[in-house]
Amino acid sequence: MKYRLFIWILWPSFLISGIAEGLLFTAFHPQDLLFFGSHLRISDEGIYTIGFFVIWIFCATSSALTAYILPGIESTPSKEVDSELF
Repeated sequence: MKYRLFIWILWPSFLISGIAEGLLFTAFHPQDLLFFGSHLRISDEGIYTIGFFVIWIFCATSSALTAYILPGIESTPSKEVDSELF
């Protein structure tokens, strides 16, 4: 169950973060971004990588919060729970 929950959280957030990074860096060039008022001295690929992981963390947090509030995740097996969640 726990491994399935990790997959439910990480896989959709991975897909969406890839799409979000593509949209973000289609609109903005990495060297145009400012970090506390100064340009980063990192290659474009480094900025793409950091941006992807930051977006992935935000998307995974959103998915984890959604999984947390789902009914039936923490219920005992004796209660009536939708079996598709397991």
